[in-house]
Amino acid sequence: MRAATLVVYAIFLVVSVGRLSVAGQQIPQGVPPQSEPSKVAMLDRVIANQKRNDEGEAIYERIEHKETRKVPAGTPPEIKISRTVPAGTGIDHIPVGPDGKPTDAVAYRGELEKLEHSLAWAAEDGRAQHDAYDKLAKKQKDRFELIEATRTAFLYTFVDHEPRADRMLSKYRMDPNPAYKPTSRATSIFAKVRGYAWIDDSADELARVEVVVTDDISIGGFLARIYKGSHFMQERYEMAPSLWFASYSQYDFDGRRLFVSFSIHERTWYSRYRRIGPPREALTAIRSELGKPPAVNADP
Repeated sequence: MRAATLVVYAIFLVVSVGRLSVAGQQIPQGVPPQSEPSKVAMLDRVIANQKRNDEGEAIYERIEHKETRKVPAGTPPEIKISRTVPAGTGIDHIPVGPDGKPTDAVAYRGELEKLEHSLAWAAEDGRAQHDAYDKLAKKQKDRFELIEATRTAFLYTFVDHEPRADRMLSKYRMDPNPAYKPTSRATSIFAKVRGYAWIDDSADELARVEVVVTDDISIGGFLARIYKGSHFMQERYEMAPSLWFASYSQYDFDGRRLFVSFSIHERTWYSRYRRIGPPREALTAIRSELGKPPAVNADP
C-alpha cells in the first residue's frame, strides 16, 4: 500500500531527530543535567550523522528478510528474502534463500544481468540520466529539509540511560511542540505522533525509535487515511565504519484507501551490509560476479 509506505517514511523522518526540551527533564540520580548548549551541539551532530547515513545507503547492498501480513492475525505472513542492491536511481531486489544464497542459479544469473543493465544505464552521462539524478537529488533535498524542520516541530524530554550490549543509550520522550506551525502537508503529520527515541551516547547516532499515531492521518484529502494507534519501530547499529543502518524495522498500520480498508503488518530484518559503491564501481563488481570483463572507466 503506497499510502502507508509514504506515512512510514514521513514518520521515520519525524523521529530521526528532534529538539530536546529543558523543562520536565527526568534525570537519573547521579547524572548531571545536560546544558542547553550541549543539547544543541548534540542535535547538530545527530542531524549530520543521519544525513551521512542516508547518503551511505546509496552505496551499500544488504540482505532483507521481510515478513508481511495484510490480512487478520493467524494467517501465515508472506515472506520475501532478497539481496537488495542500489542501482543508481533505483534499488534492485534479487530473490535469495534464507541463507542469503541463490535458490535457482539460472534465475539468479538472469536477475544479475538485469541489474548489470540498470547499472550500465545509470553509469552513462546522458540527458535521461541527468534528469533521473536531478529527481533523486530533489527527493533527497526534501528529506533533509524535513529532518531540519524537526528542530522546532518536536520537544524531546530526557527519560533515562539504558544499556544496549556494551553501549549506553540516552532515551528521550518525543512530544509534538504546540508552538510549531507546519509548513507543508508532510510536516503537519508531526502533530499526530508521539514516541521515544534512543540516542547512542558515544556516537550521537539514532539507535532505536518507537512511535505511535495518536490521531488519524489523512493523505491526499479523502483519498487515504492512516488510523490512530498505528505503530512503527526501528533498531539501528553501526553496520560499517561510522555508518549506522537499520537492523530491524516493524510497522503495524491500519487505515483505508478511498473506501477500501487495509491492514499492513510488516517486519524486516537487514543484514550483511557490504559496500558495492556508486554505479560504475558496482557495475564492475556485478560484471566480475557474472564472469565478464570489468566496466570501462569504472570508479577506482
